[in-house]
Amino acid sequence: MQLGSRWPIGGTVPSGLPHVVEIAVQAVEEELHAVGEDTEGWHWTLTWLESKPVIELEDGTVVRYNASEDSATITQPVIAADDDDEWI
Repeated sequence: MQLGSRWPIGGTVPSGLPHVVEIAVQAVEEELHAVGEDTEGWHWTLTWLESKPVIELEDGTVVRYNASEDSATITQPVIAADDDDEWI
């Protein structure tokens, strides 16, 4: 059994994560910084599902590891746009 953990955005990722997951976390953080998002006080939460890391940021962004391909998938939350022009 593996225990999860929590760390602040911009902090050091927990040891034992696959390198591609670390790269994915870094990419998310760099994108948030580039768009000027205020991430003060945000944290990542690491849980283990079937011995694979699942990492979620407080805005709903999720990073999942695919062991068979040694890849990481980033899923970002969908933001509803206020569209004043309704096309019907």
